[in-house]
Amino acid sequence: MFGMKKNKLDSTSQKHGVNLITYNHPQDVVAEQFRTIRTNIQFTAVDKKIKSIVFTSSEPSEGKSTVSNNFAVTCANQGSKVVLIDADLRRPTIHKTFGLDNKVGLSNYLLGNAKLDEILQPALVRNLYIIPSGPIPPNPSELLGSVRVKDLIKELESKFDMLVLDAPPVNTVTDTQVLATVVDGVVMVVPQGIAMKAGVRHARESLELVHAHIIGAILNRVTVQKSVYYGGEYYGAEKK
Repeated sequence: MFGMKKNKLDSTSQKHGVNLITYNHPQDVVAEQFRTIRTNIQFTAVDKKIKSIVFTSSEPSEGKSTVSNNFAVTCANQGSKVVLIDADLRRPTIHKTFGLDNKVGLSNYLLGNAKLDEILQPALVRNLYIIPSGPIPPNPSELLGSVRVKDLIKELESKFDMLVLDAPPVNTVTDTQVLATVVDGVVMVVPQGIAMKAGVRHARESLELVHAHIIGAILNRVTVQKSVYYGGEYYGAEKK
């Protein structure tokens, strides 16, 4: 999964979900990098504990779902009670990754057609719960900007240690800008050799426009030449 080209990654994740290396191979060096990312994010919380994080990217197919899903598993494995939310109401993948039913999910809740206990599903990973996207609605941005999103985040923060939201790319739709205003922080996923500097810069400016708390960036698909320790690729976290 980590070495696939952009278009291949896109079609594969849409059909089958993403690679949960932190679950399937917890001793792998990439899984260790996710534990480092978790620690780095914890250190950014100086005045206020970070309980809700949006993971996004500048453009589609840049690995934000892989990173957000594995980050959620990592937090759960280390004892935190976590809920992973598929807030990408346009191109959802989380139900595929975890093999869950997507008939009822976030979109149903935001429309007022389902209660929290009807959309919250336990994952195979201990301490991890999933809220799938639900049916794709015609107006994702309007739903994500509704008062019910704020109410949902508030209720979940009272019941869970960490909320991880997998959101759409910043430069394609306004959904993530809306979500960024109701969470504690935003993490950008930036793939080496794929993301364009201008695109990443524009995404950051768009988030800053709504006063989002940008925690930092995760540089993924990094090739380390002649590295026997990382096997050629790894995830790195840069604190802002």
